Amino acid sequence: MVSEYLKQNTAEYHDAAEKLFNSEKIFNKTFTLEDYKKIIHTNYLMLLHSEDKIFNRLSGKYSEKLQLNERKKLSLIEKDVESLSLEYKEVSDKLDFTNEHEALGAMYVIEGSTLGGNVIARQLSKTEGFDTVSFNFFGCYQENTGPMWKNFKEVLDAEVAEENYPEVLSGARKLYSFLLNVN
Repeated sequence: MVSEYLKQNTAEYHDAAEKLFNSEKIFNKTFTLEDYKKIIHTNYLMLLHSEDKIFNRLSGKYSEKLQLNERKKLSLIEKDVESLSLEYKEVSDKLDFTNEHEALGAMYVIEGSTLGGNVIARQLSKTEGFDTVSFNFFGCYQENTGPMWKNFKEVLDAEVAEENYPEVLSGARKLYSFLLNVN
């Protein structure tokens, strides 16, 4: 199953992202609004430079299977950027996906961040200093976060043949690398 292959082969990237964003501070309630601004700004840049490229590479068969219209998050994170008064920053890294399999790998990273983001939003909503924060991006699926993640993994596992796993992994690594180096 490609979802397990991706999980195993991107674990180091996932761990690096958690370290970059000081994720351990979220659970010991020492995560600050500045920490939150950093994670939102970085995710904003990732979505700004990847979302359209990912969706444009996916064929029509994925539109319904993955409910693609419900998975667009750029407009949601733009609301967070605006509410936090963050400034746009140019990036020098260029991001491109050469085929549909790479786009699916990149989408794995974004959907995974949504799954983790739901946990982050729930935790931070109970943390002092976050009572006025609206979690548009991290709370995007609300109570449907689990089912949306499950659907994504099921479609990925059903549609991606084993010989295409390296391409899917390449897309995930490209997006993780962009995310980790965009700061």
